[in-house]
Amino acid sequence: MASDQTPKFSVSDFIAVVNQSLEYSFGTVEIEGEVASFKVNQGKWVFFDIKDATGSVNCFMSLFQLRVPVEDGMKVVVRAVPKITAWGKFSLTIQSIRPSGEGSLKKSFELLKAKLDKEGLFSLERKRSLPEIPEHIAIISSTSAAGYADFIKILNDRWGGLKVDVAHVQVQGDSAPEQMIRAISYFNSQEILPEVLMIIRGGGSADDLAAFNDEPLVRAIAASRIPTLVGVGHEVDVSLADMVADVRAATPSNAAQIVVPDRGELIKMLGHLVRRVLVRTEGAVDDNLREVATKLRQGLTMFDTRVDLLQSQLVTSRQVMGAYNPRAVLSRGYAIVRGEVSKGGVIRIEQQERIITAEVKDVEAI
Repeated sequence: MASDQTPKFSVSDFIAVVNQSLEYSFGTVEIEGEVASFKVNQGKWVFFDIKDATGSVNCFMSLFQLRVPVEDGMKVVVRAVPKITAWGKFSLTIQSIRPSGEGSLKKSFELLKAKLDKEGLFSLERKRSLPEIPEHIAIISSTSAAGYADFIKILNDRWGGLKVDVAHVQVQGDSAPEQMIRAISYFNSQEILPEVLMIIRGGGSADDLAAFNDEPLVRAIAASRIPTLVGVGHEVDVSLADMVADVRAATPSNAAQIVVPDRGELIKMLGHLVRRVLVRTEGAVDDNLREVATKLRQGLTMFDTRVDLLQSQLVTSRQVMGAYNPRAVLSRGYAIVRGEVSKGGVIRIEQQERIITAEVKDVEAI
């Protein structure tokens, strides 16, 4: 009789063999379902069930891996490794979780938006302005994406000559948020910081853009030492990354229009400004010349009036001086008597044409 070949294990060995088999057979899997019995224990561990109409599986993950708000009833896709726990229960060890479907995406978005808004991360008071004409910018994007190509083309057409540092990252999928966070950290650690930090991505579905609603990414943008500009999706797409950035662009193309002016338009504007200044300057010069001419005429009139007055005063003074001139008195038949006018005294009598010396014989009072 053949011996029994049935394998025999200890409990721990059996669990280990089963987990090895599960890992070999499945590895990492993605499962879509509805969240139920969601709870957080000790502020560290997350437990919930993922279910559909006919089945339910226990799930476990650490809290720091939970990057988006989740609550019962939300439809999600989990990325997980199936395992048997040490207590013999089948469970999914969750690596990542993301909302699935428009309703769950919107619900997760609103939950996180309310949380961050309460913290003041969207406040206008914390928004910084961008330099008018930066010389050095940093870009976080997928360099193989059409949105990046559009951005670079418009940037070069409008201005050019900028120093542009680019971090190539994934802009959708589970690994995208962490790659963008590392790029933000890299640019913020530079000795000489770029003047603007830009995150850009073209359009896509709500699932494609979900990475830009990742809580750690949104917080990294808010904490950036460099002023931030985010241009993601189309004009109707609004992500939490858009809302927390210092400046939001509707599209990558719009981001290029915001970050630098149009050289051609600027030259044209400067030409108009120069012409306006010239016209104003010529007008001001003409006004000043007219004012100077008017003041000069007024000054000459005042000068003429003053000269006439002085001439009149000079004539009057001459007449007065002439009237008091002793020679003028003599010309009218008078004489000037000098000497001691007393009896026996000698006097000099000066007339216009002669001087007489005489002795005083008598003096009578009048």
